[in-house]
Amino acid sequence: MKVINFLRARFRKWLNEEIWMDDYLKLGLKLGSNCDINPGVVFDISHCWLIEIGNNVVIAPYAYILAHDASTQKKLGYTKIGKVKIVDNSFIGARAVIMPGVTIGKNAIVAAGSVVTKSVEDNTVVGGNPAKFIMETDALMDKHKELMKTAKMYGENGLIQNGISAAMKNKMAMELENQSGYVI
Repeated sequence: MKVINFLRARFRKWLNEEIWMDDYLKLGLKLGSNCDINPGVVFDISHCWLIEIGNNVVIAPYAYILAHDASTQKKLGYTKIGKVKIVDNSFIGARAVIMPGVTIGKNAIVAAGSVVTKSVEDNTVVGGNPAKFIMETDALMDKHKELMKTAKMYGENGLIQNGISAAMKNKMAMELENQSGYVI
C-alpha cells in the first residue's frame, strides 16, 4: 500500500497536478491540529516522513519544506537528509524555503521569501537569505498593536471568502492608497 501511495503522489507530480495533503500524510508526514496550509505549499514528497508540523501552524502560499538536499549527490554519492520540525504556533511566510535539519521554534515567524538553513529559536522573527534574526515575536506584535491604533481596520466583510462587495473592494483600495490596514 505504501508503494501505491508513493507512486500515486509521484504520478500526480509528473502530471503537474497538486499533491494532496492526504498523500503526504499517508507517506508519513506528521501534521498537528488546527493548521492552515495555504495553496501551493510544497512538502518534500521524497522524504515527507521526516517532516513534523505542530499545532496551530500557518504556512503561507508557495512555501517549500525540504527534508533532503541533493547538492551532495553527484560528488559524494549521497544526498543530505534531515528532519524538519515546525513547532506549535509558528508562521512560515509565502515562498519561504525551509531546508533539511531545521527546527522552527514555538511562536516563531519566518518572513516571506526567506531561506532557512539553521534552526530558529522560540519566539523569534527571522528573514532573509540566509534567514537571520530580526526581532523577538512579542516586539513585532507590540509594533503592530501600536500601528493598529491609527490604521484602517476592516471586519469580516473585508474578506473574499465572505463575499466582499465591489463597494468594499473600492473603499479598501482608496483607503489603503498610501498606508497599510488590518482585516480580521
